[in-house]
Amino acid sequence: MKKIVPAKRLSSVSEYYFSMKLKEIAEMNKAGKNVINLGIGSPDLPPSEETVDELCRSARDKQAHGYQPYTGISELRQAFADWYKNRYRVELNPDTEIQPLIGSKEGILHVSLAFLNPGDAVLIPNPGYPTYRSVSHLMEAEIISYDLKDSNRWQPDFEALERMDLSKVKLMWVNYPHMPTGTKATKEVFRKLVDFGKKHGIVICNDNPYSFILNESPTSILEIDGAKDICIEMNSLSKSHNMPGWRMAMSASNPQFIQWILKVKSNIDSGQFKPMMLAAVKALQAPDEWYAEINEVYGKRRKAAEKIFNLLDCSFDPEQSGLFLWGKVPEKYESGEELADKILYEGNVFLTPGFIFGSNGNQYIRISLCCDEAKLEESLNRIKTII
Repeated sequence: MKKIVPAKRLSSVSEYYFSMKLKEIAEMNKAGKNVINLGIGSPDLPPSEETVDELCRSARDKQAHGYQPYTGISELRQAFADWYKNRYRVELNPDTEIQPLIGSKEGILHVSLAFLNPGDAVLIPNPGYPTYRSVSHLMEAEIISYDLKDSNRWQPDFEALERMDLSKVKLMWVNYPHMPTGTKATKEVFRKLVDFGKKHGIVICNDNPYSFILNESPTSILEIDGAKDICIEMNSLSKSHNMPGWRMAMSASNPQFIQWILKVKSNIDSGQFKPMMLAAVKALQAPDEWYAEINEVYGKRRKAAEKIFNLLDCSFDPEQSGLFLWGKVPEKYESGEELADKILYEGNVFLTPGFIFGSNGNQYIRISLCCDEAKLEESLNRIKTII
């Protein structure tokens, strides 16, 4: 039989780090290690009660189980538009400027397919979400990393960007509030990004799922005058509304960009389950009090996570936002991976090493706030026994 080989593009990517690590942790648990997972950003809190009630109610409708529009139901698009107006002060036309997505991770692929040809270049943050890089590899695009550094408060260095060869760059990924560092968005940076994109004809795509978590001032790049001309923003209910498994997200931009994304999406996936979309409408209508209650929980967990970093002598910015705590390891460790492995294999606690987000994360580790205070305290006690 002639040997079967995969497409060449698979040689440019590896299995997702968390996919591999969770397999290893599962084997450790089979051996009785009882590993506490402080690595994954999967909210353990439930959606609002109204959200779940609507899902249950609408799922009983006999007519709710068929195929749905690729553009999502009108109620969902209107709810996203209202959410952006009320929370971000951004006006969006629900019929032409919003495209629901089956998760923003999938949206990264849709946007890349809509704008990139093989050989086009992509600006990708270092450190940054690994999927930006892996999808760009699969697209056979040229990856140009741009540095985000603690010395510049994890913001783009626009003078350094201007010195780069940008002639082939079609797309730039940004992510504020930033993952993994927790850096908050600022309108000044957004304004510079919009100007930079327009100057060089580069589509700026801001991935914005963390803006409501431990952050009193949610901000959108689309607030900037003229941003829709060159920018796309993706948003998600996974983190902000405790709905990661629902795969409920959206992209927003000018009608032409949205139409191009829809053209790709309609050839790859279908519409979402109608009861889930109706329930998402309820989630998007959550009052201020609901967000405040969630952030009160995360605030307490954050204090517990800070105790772990203080024990490890890791330095961190107390102003960072989002679902994680990002900290720099002491100089006695060659890398964040060395410390993370020590804690995993000796203390049975999994922390994320920063190298997976890029070389500028080598000296860092990350703690997820997606577990209760009791587990964080138990993690602290386990680590005390090995440090």
